[in-house]
Amino acid sequence: MATDHIRYDVLARDALRGVLRKVLTDAAAHGLPGEHHFFITFVSKADGVKISPRLLAQYPEEMTIILQHQFWDLTVLEDRFEVGLSFGGIPERLIVPFSAIKSFLDPSVKFGLQFDTSDVAEVASETLAAAPAPSAVAVPAPAAETADSTEAPSAPSQGGAEVVRLDRFRKK
Repeated sequence: MATDHIRYDVLARDALRGVLRKVLTDAAAHGLPGEHHFFITFVSKADGVKISPRLLAQYPEEMTIILQHQFWDLTVLEDRFEVGLSFGGIPERLIVPFSAIKSFLDPSVKFGLQFDTSDVAEVASETLAAAPAPSAVAVPAPAAETADSTEAPSAPSQGGAEVVRLDRFRKK
């Protein structure tokens, strides 16, 4: 097989991360339109990820956040996003580099992106199967069941979130 000197895999990954950056930038500027909401899974110990020691202890390998009703101060930069969420009634500020993101899902329109993060950090074998290259995938909407969560406090304007494992929604 010929050597890929152009590195199409890297170009495609960066382009798809650009889609994610654009969607989050629009959400930061205008809020979430219609029924759109986002499940974002990232590697907890990746370089540049900043979460509290409490959350890191609870999610030592990967974490999934949901941006839907209760989040605040969403800021999108070239290489990362920052967001305020509430976990167990405690407000937290998360900083997540785009390079740490494993998957992005908008179940309202059955759209998802999956990224290979093997170069970012070693991930446990029980995590979601990552595609060898980034890809856009059609993802069935999650089942009607709700995720286990604690009640979110009344926080700033938009904020709070649930943390769920996307494995719950995979067909077995």
